[in-house]
Amino acid sequence: QVQLVESGGGSVQPGGSLTLSCVASTSFYISGCMGWFRQAPGKEREGVAAISSTGSTTYADSVKGRFTISKDNAKNILFLRMNSLKPEDTYMYYCAAQIRCGSWYFALHRAMYNYWGQGTQVTVSS
Repeated sequence: QVQLVESGGGSVQPGGSLTLSCVASTSFYISGCMGWFRQAPGKEREGVAAISSTGSTTYADSVKGRFTISKDNAKNILFLRMNSLKPEDTYMYYCAAQIRCGSWYFALHRAMYNYWGQGTQVTVSS
């Protein structure tokens, strides 16, 4: 079965940095896509960043210039480097993957993805 396991969450002060990792049991880097989503209690899960098999990336406007998505194809690991963190970045963050991507237009839509990790909490406060 496909498994995605996130790690790297924690509590940081505003302006701090954090790197999230997602280890996949299956390679999604040949034809698939992967992304990071986040969700607050009672809210809809929203797309943060996504990366295609060819390395194309896209970001939500709220994190552009601060977050960077990357991957290690050899180790099946997805990363999200988060800099200049703000209190409004406080969410549960989820790793998502799809074996075969649909239209890149929907890269930050949760319906694009079939596989999800359990999430890792990121809390930004002073």
